[in-house]
Amino acid sequence: MAALERMNTVTISPKCQVVIPKAIPREMELKPGQKLRVIQLEDRIEFMLVKNLKEMRGFLKGMDTTIQRDRH
Repeated sequence: MAALERMNTVTISPKCQVVIPKAIPREMELKPGQKLRVIQLEDRIEFMLVKNLKEMRGFLKGMDTTIQRDRH
């Protein structure tokens, strides 16, 4: 699945809150109560969905682990 880039403009409220545009939670299947991690990268703010360990089960399945490692 190709990454979908979406740009929207939001307004910061007096309480420093923002509303995520309706299409994004719908497309990402976000639910009320889910947690997002907020990361500041220089002049950017990014939100990452926090997943619990049960949701992470098997996410590395099929990963290529044949990488060349540094010799010590």
